[in-house]
Amino acid sequence: MTYDFDTPVDRRGTWCVQWDGITDRFPVADLLPFTISDMDFRSPPQVLDALESRIAHGVFGYTDWRNDDFRGAIRDWFRDRHATEVDVDRLVYAPSVLNQIAQLLRMWTAPGDGVVAHAPTYDGLRKAVTGLGRELRTVGLDDWAGLEREMARPDSRALFLCSPHNPTGHVWTDTELRRIAELARAHDVAVVSDEIHADLTHDGHTHLPWSRYGGHDGRDGRDGAGLRWALVTSGTKSFNFPALSGSYGFVGDPDDHAEFVRRMDTAEGLASPAVLSLTAHIAAYRHGGDWLDGLRAYTYGNLRMLEERLDAAFPELRWRVPEAGYLAWVDLRPLGIREDTELQRVLVEEEKVAVMPGGTYGAPGFVRLNLGCPRSKAETGADALVRAVRKVADRAAG
Repeated sequence: MTYDFDTPVDRRGTWCVQWDGITDRFPVADLLPFTISDMDFRSPPQVLDALESRIAHGVFGYTDWRNDDFRGAIRDWFRDRHATEVDVDRLVYAPSVLNQIAQLLRMWTAPGDGVVAHAPTYDGLRKAVTGLGRELRTVGLDDWAGLEREMARPDSRALFLCSPHNPTGHVWTDTELRRIAELARAHDVAVVSDEIHADLTHDGHTHLPWSRYGGHDGRDGRDGAGLRWALVTSGTKSFNFPALSGSYGFVGDPDDHAEFVRRMDTAEGLASPAVLSLTAHIAAYRHGGDWLDGLRAYTYGNLRMLEERLDAAFPELRWRVPEAGYLAWVDLRPLGIREDTELQRVLVEEEKVAVMPGGTYGAPGFVRLNLGCPRSKAETGADALVRAVRKVADRAAG
């Protein structure tokens, strides 16, 4: 099948954060947004058909996520898409990936403990860690000495691994993941791997689920060296239905798995999932692969368009399409732009676009541009960014 990603869908007036909630992050309401990482595309028709059928049933009672349809769809997706066998007996469910991360941090860390993460760092993770009273300790993606130093600190209890990485789009290699696993074992640090962008890798790059590195064969959880781990993810990012909520994951150690489920069922009162989320996940994983491949190709085209325009305007940036995702992470420091204030002023006041400043992720002098949108919108955003950067760079040089 062919799918239409070109026709704009008007999202205004639908209570969406990216369009209607623009003033939560920016001082002006009437901006063209390239911000929060959801997409401006309709979800796959296969998902919409399944939702319509389920809604037609008309009864939305309490629901069990432990059903064979949901478990089997996940198992087969990992096998077919990621060449990885997963143990569905280690499966857990939660309303969101961040909810899972927070629960795992409560289980494996105490207030004041350190949580290590790579920088730049997804702002939702920053809020979760600090909101729980833990200390976020960041290191650069290629700073292996720094990573070991932070993991070796006696009160560093957990490593947050964003795989693929948000906002850079880096896809971790087997060598890198093995090295991280070795450090985690050596320093008795639990690993929480957020893999919500896993299905959005571009050609030439392969996502490797963390479950491969957690134990003997990727299914045993805590191995002889004592590694504790969890993989958390969701289909909501790849198939664009985050408002339906719902995420799942795998907790390696049987005791930790049982404790996670107990907490969700009792202390959190979240034993019953949103039935439409289960319906959407099953339909996406069973029937949405072709749509996903079309989406990946389309968003890659948007990123290539940005690459060409940045190369033409600012060849010294040497910006290239990321290894995964539809988010463009652009380093503007070679142009003398090392803080966010003036560039954001020009983008908002003169170009009337909303683009995430790098400081949100702990990296002033960068921007994150969401290109999960029709090509016409992506081109408007790319041109606005080029014009704004040129104005600010010229002023900085002069």
